[in-house]
Amino acid sequence: MHILLVALLYLQTLQASPLLENEFVRVSRNTAPCAAAPSCGDRVLVALGSIEVSGQKMERGDVKVFKPGERYSPPKGGEYLEVVIKPGHPKAIAPSAGSPPTPDNKILYDGKEFTIFEEKMQPGELSSRHSHNQRLAIFLNRTQVQQWTDGKSETRELVPDVVTFRPAVVHVSKDVGSVPIRNILIEFKP
Repeated sequence: MHILLVALLYLQTLQASPLLENEFVRVSRNTAPCAAAPSCGDRVLVALGSIEVSGQKMERGDVKVFKPGERYSPPKGGEYLEVVIKPGHPKAIAPSAGSPPTPDNKILYDGKEFTIFEEKMQPGELSSRHSHNQRLAIFLNRTQVQQWTDGKSETRELVPDVVTFRPAVVHVSKDVGSVPIRNILIEFKP
């Protein structure tokens, strides 16, 4: 009985723990601790499956932004992420002056402190040299990307539903996988 109780407490701790947390964001999976918290900053819900939020149906990759103090009910249905933009986060670091602009990604939301992009690349597609500010990346498809930064090449696997915080960078990217790259990027403005 004691082992079962310890196991249940451990599982509750895992579910309550953020998926990723730093000075900019706190990301929770399948829980919305800031749905009714007026002290939280902006919140971004990212659908990882079919969900319903405040009567709105959302599909994988859809996003919905809630302003500070705005309340909502936790999503119903499938899996999702709640990204809390921390009030008073540090000023974002941008690439050096004169860096090439970001590619023409689809803008899903453009606010005062951050922009949300949907990034898509087809297998074999090579981007032009471009820059990004600091950003949160949410990978939606399993594929591979090759990137050239400061003359160095790196190939990384993009794993669905993995969330990473990426530094400001100037680079070239190529989809070297067999399926399209599809990412949600929450990029901070300097």
